Parts: sequence; structure tokens; C-alpha cells
Amino acid sequence: MTENLAKWYAVHTRSRFEQKVYDGIIGKSIEVFLPKIQVMSRRTDRVKKIMVPLIPGYVFVNSTLAPDEHINILKTPGVVQLVGFKGKPVPANDEEIQSLMILNGTDRTVQNREFMKTGDRIRIVSGPLKNLTGFYLHHKGQNDKVVVSVELINRSMEIAIEDWALERIE
Repeated sequence: MTENLAKWYAVHTRSRFEQKVYDGIIGKSIEVFLPKIQVMSRRTDRVKKIMVPLIPGYVFVNSTLAPDEHINILKTPGVVQLVGFKGKPVPANDEEIQSLMILNGTDRTVQNREFMKTGDRIRIVSGPLKNLTGFYLHHKGQNDKVVVSVELINRSMEIAIEDWALERIE
């Protein structure tokens, strides 16, 4: 019995080239996945449901990355690179791909957010606390929380705030 060594890899695409890359790779008989969601699009005369990429700029390929297949993927018009580390493609986590497959085609509200982890420096970008900086905390099952520290007076405050109002500071 042969084991399937194919793994899912993220392919970074040119801006707004997700569908072209998807079509190009599928035409090469390589399994490819472009997760999409339904959104309402306002036209001048009506509102229409359209499908848009769930993660703009990315498609996923299921491949062994044999040299010929790897080159075929990279030569597809619109492909920037395979996502990896130090120039070597890194496979995606199977559970994450399964989750994306479940979300694929949904009409539920899905909003992309900047990836933040505990301890990241952040800035509040909206509301009465705009431009306040601090550190990101996340308590599972509770609201997202931000800790704002003022060194001058050696004080810290914890604030519950919606994640859409935050941006990570590099």
C-alpha cells in the first residue's frame, strides 16, 4: 500500500490573481483549493451576492512537490511564490485546511483580521482611545483585551476592546 505524500501548500499570488492562478493550476491536473465566501456587493442599481476569496492573495495546492510539479506550479501566471521558510516551501496544517474547506462558500459574516498573539505591541485605530498603544492579551471565551502601560507613572490598565479596532505595531 502506497502512502499519499502530498501535502497542502499555500501559494502567494499577485493581487487579484487568485482565480487566474486557480484556473491555471487546475489546468495542469494538480489539486488546488481557493476558499471563497459570499458577500453582498452594492451596484449602482442593485445589491448582488458575489463570491470573493476568503484569504486574498492565496490559493492552496495539494502536492508532493516533485521537481516537475513544483516548477509547473511556480510557472503558473500570477504565482509569486510558495509560502515557506528560508526559501523552502512549508506545508500547511491539515486541520487548518479542513477548517477553510468548511468555511468555503459560506454566506456567514467572515472578517479577516490581522494575526496577533499575546504580547504583541498594538495601537488602537478607532474610537475614543484612538492612537493609544499597548500590548495585546487574549483571554479565551472573553473579549479581546489590551494592556496599556504608562512608564512615566509606572501604571498599567487593562481595556476590553474589539479586535477590529486594533493594529499590530512592528
